[in-house]
Amino acid sequence: MLLTDPLTRPLRWLLLASLMLIMAVQPVKASDDDDDEDDDRLALVIGNGAYQNITALDNPVNDAVLMAKHLTEVGFEVTLVTDATQVELGRAISAFGRKLRDEGDDTTGLFFYAGHGVQSFGSNYLLPIDVEVLDAADLSLVGVPADAVLRQMYSARNRTNIFILDACRNNPFAEIPDLNDNGLAEMKAPRGTFLAYSTAPGEIAVDGTGSNSPFSEALASRLSEPGVPIEALFKEVRRTVLQQTNGLQIPWDTSSLTADFQFSPAVAPTPEELQLRQLWDSVKLSQDPIQVLLFLRANPNTIFNDEARALLAKLLPQSLNQETAPAEAAATPKPEPVDPEVAERDMIEEARKTGTAEAYKAYLEAYPTGAFTELARLELTTIETNAQSRDPIAEPVAPAIEPAPKPAQAPPAEKASTEVAFNAPLGIGGPEIAARSIAELITGSPMFPPVEGLPESFWKDKTCAACHNWAQSNLCDQAQTYLKESTRALDKQHPYGGAFKKALQTWARGGCK
Repeated sequence: MLLTDPLTRPLRWLLLASLMLIMAVQPVKASDDDDDEDDDRLALVIGNGAYQNITALDNPVNDAVLMAKHLTEVGFEVTLVTDATQVELGRAISAFGRKLRDEGDDTTGLFFYAGHGVQSFGSNYLLPIDVEVLDAADLSLVGVPADAVLRQMYSARNRTNIFILDACRNNPFAEIPDLNDNGLAEMKAPRGTFLAYSTAPGEIAVDGTGSNSPFSEALASRLSEPGVPIEALFKEVRRTVLQQTNGLQIPWDTSSLTADFQFSPAVAPTPEELQLRQLWDSVKLSQDPIQVLLFLRANPNTIFNDEARALLAKLLPQSLNQETAPAEAAATPKPEPVDPEVAERDMIEEARKTGTAEAYKAYLEAYPTGAFTELARLELTTIETNAQSRDPIAEPVAPAIEPAPKPAQAPPAEKASTEVAFNAPLGIGGPEIAARSIAELITGSPMFPPVEGLPESFWKDKTCAACHNWAQSNLCDQAQTYLKESTRALDKQHPYGGAFKKALQTWARGGCK
């Protein structure tokens, strides 16, 4: 019957609608170009140690449990099998291959085996715990060929397979003719496969004196390292095992991978992390202890803190030596720095000394992509927004002055409230403040380390003015911030008390004379 007949036209539309519905529910296969970090990861992990008829092994089950734990942490769906008989081993391998085939092309498959393994006539066999061999000819009937596992994995036609053997710990059949070869034979890696052995072909691996073998322990500890290619990871495992076994065991690997693989993909840094790294790079390049100190104060908890503290410890003695060197030593010409250029370094140094927005703007105009660009922008932002995170007066670390003899009579408070001079006694606050001038106070020694954990030799008995480059001009810039009625700086704690800040406020109001 023709479907073009008017009587059959409704049937034709029904068939077309059914066909469209079937097509709509068919799964869409992902493109091969989609390198998705969420691709499925399947692992079969086997540890055999409780052998019934040959030498038992202490660590394979521990190794399998350890590997299963760490593989799960890096995104593998793990099937863990321990102390498997021949039947159980065969079923687990068959089920693993079937699941790989069901998951699709982008799945990563991983097989890990710890236990006895032997070679015969160039083929490798994994031994179940109920294995019993009386003649070399029996091995292929009671052992599981390692090639059988590779065939299961290759049949899935998936992108990446990883095959790891921590076997060949000793030869339990050394007394049987034709079964007295040590270690495992080298196998060829099918396309897209990474093969790894705990030791070189024909060599014996050690079971380990602890609860895990050296190979499994070294491998498991590195799986979570972000951004490390699998080839580089196993190279590090090889170095570790060589060191721990005094060169007796050399892990081996061979690869036919066609795609990059990392157990733990690298995490892309955030824009804030990138900006912080750029800032630290510019500070480090300056080799200026003051800039390093300011970086630590503004960023007290970053991944660069240890490096910054180490650099500061290195630079501060150099700075102190330069300050105390004889005049003739100072006259000795120093080698010119190569990078950044002298003019740029001088300009940022001048901006740092003056501490004005105009000086930093001038630097940014001259060197918009210079070595200290990010630092200059940060300082400029701090100045323009009156941020107090870098306020040397508002911070809790401040100079503590040894008490001076109390004068017979302090200046009247009324005069101090309307007039304060840079070189005249303040006349307000306690006796240790009222009897001293601003100039005297800022040349005192710090009470606390400017950075927590800084050795005393770097700050004890050193002047605060030398560290901060305090002078009448740049201290006046700071004091100007206290003229705003809404400023929060006056509310912050200071070792001199609130009177010192109020004195600075009055001094600024009078023109910083």
